Amino acid sequence: MTQPARDDLDFRALMGDVAPLSRARNRADPGRRQGGPSEAQLARRESAAAEQAGRNFLSDDFVDLVPPFDPLAYRRDGIQQGVVDRLRHGGYAAQARLHLLRRPLEECRRALPPFIQEAHSHDLRSVLIVHGRGQAIDSPANVLRSYLAKWLAQFEEVQAFVSAQPSDGGLGATWVMLRKSDRARAANRERQQKRRG
Repeated sequence: MTQPARDDLDFRALMGDVAPLSRARNRADPGRRQGGPSEAQLARRESAAAEQAGRNFLSDDFVDLVPPFDPLAYRRDGIQQGVVDRLRHGGYAAQARLHLLRRPLEECRRALPPFIQEAHSHDLRSVLIVHGRGQAIDSPANVLRSYLAKWLAQFEEVQAFVSAQPSDGGLGATWVMLRKSDRARAANRERQQKRRG
């Protein structure tokens, strides 16, 4: 007897009492078919989408690219130039830092709002954001730096921002001055009232 014939007999001996499935039922039963996401899942998805949309108001639309050697500078009406100059020269200590160097734009867009809002809620006034820039004279404009200039102006909490001095990161870092919280303003008024007597 040849080897294939012997294998065929061995197979038939092992499968002796097994009956083949009928053509109509030749698949395993996977159980009850799910029609789609449950109401709870849909509600959670909707809530997460609304929360994400409400939290991040920063636009990732078109931005005017800032040349790599142009300093960033912005101040709201009512902010004295002396305050901006002091900020530029590192006259205020960095109370918090955010490092965005070599991070994707979308990640930076998600990281910036909680950083600014948390710093403001903790009554911090000056923060430093490190974002980087091109090193060579002919390097292209830094996209993140350009978006950062656009985004920071959209925050109500931001009073001013300027590029840092070389000792603090130069054009690859930006000082940000935050406005005082209502709590800090009230405490300041109270201190001034006590001084006056």
